[in-house]
Amino acid sequence: MVNYFEVNDTIIKALQALEKNSLHQTLFVVDKQDVCCGTLTDGDIRRYLIGGGQLTDNVEHAVHRNFICVQQGDPTLLAKLKEFRTKKMKVVPLLDKLGHIVDVYDLINYKSHLPIDAVLMAGGKGERLRPLTEKIPKPLLKVGDKSIIDYNVERLISYGIENINVTVNYLREQLEEHFAKPMQGIRVQTIREPRFLGTMGSVLFVEQFYNDTVLVMNSDLFTNIDYEDFFFHFKEHDADMSIAAVPYTISVPYGIFKLNGCEVKGVLEKPTYNYYANAGIYLVKRELLNLIPKNTFFNATDFMTLLMERGYRVIRFPLNGTWIDIGNPQEYQKAKELVKHMK
Repeated sequence: MVNYFEVNDTIIKALQALEKNSLHQTLFVVDKQDVCCGTLTDGDIRRYLIGGGQLTDNVEHAVHRNFICVQQGDPTLLAKLKEFRTKKMKVVPLLDKLGHIVDVYDLINYKSHLPIDAVLMAGGKGERLRPLTEKIPKPLLKVGDKSIIDYNVERLISYGIENINVTVNYLREQLEEHFAKPMQGIRVQTIREPRFLGTMGSVLFVEQFYNDTVLVMNSDLFTNIDYEDFFFHFKEHDADMSIAAVPYTISVPYGIFKLNGCEVKGVLEKPTYNYYANAGIYLVKRELLNLIPKNTFFNATDFMTLLMERGYRVIRFPLNGTWIDIGNPQEYQKAKELVKHMK
């Protein structure tokens, strides 16, 4: 909880607030015009009292005025927050041009604060996992003590993503009930898909997006992708669409011929081929979603082809961490074994 204190509040009142409900033991002090004057911590008060201050004095005498903040509209805001996080800072206020507090960034409990809307596709039937999915939609199958989709939603929230949508179809009532209550204070919207429209077709049923960048992903993935790196890479390369891609290696245990018709021109002995495979996680500029045809079955691969044909910039982001597509019993078991060793 963030507490704002006026400069004429007392030291004893500030100590009571720090004890009860401050965010990371930090108070933000504002004047009568609600302009932020500085921060106040236990350490600030202790130093003031050691110097002869009194508990009944106003906090304006103890406030730390040379405080770190970020400005609303600063294009380098995310980079600054990342730098502050590496310096082990706990909280940073976001100020408008007049010095009013717009928001306070929690750098301990959140990995970032990304300006992204998210859409998780959860409408599929999960046929390859039957009979497990005959009565339960695949995203609600348990991995450890949580549903598959909850790992993804919680990870998105940990990166400060607040606008999260889940498209539902098969056994949709269960998913709607699952998200009836907020998760970690975030309301997850469920969007009904009238019929099966592919991995991109149902995105059009999201009524409102709040950011210029939209993350679309499969809900049945088990991954530790760094969404901040993904977003920075997307912006750095001025991309219209970025596709998270996982390394995929094929080793052929035989000698492979180079042929010209039936004539052998060479031999590759037990070659290894390295590829990147689609990970089912995409970043897209919001306005390009209008190119998706309405009421048409339309997969992500169709969308990629459409953008490339029209000259848009489509790039890949190499995902080198954990990634499991829980699409069959073997991969499901792999995820359940992996989660046993995770913190």
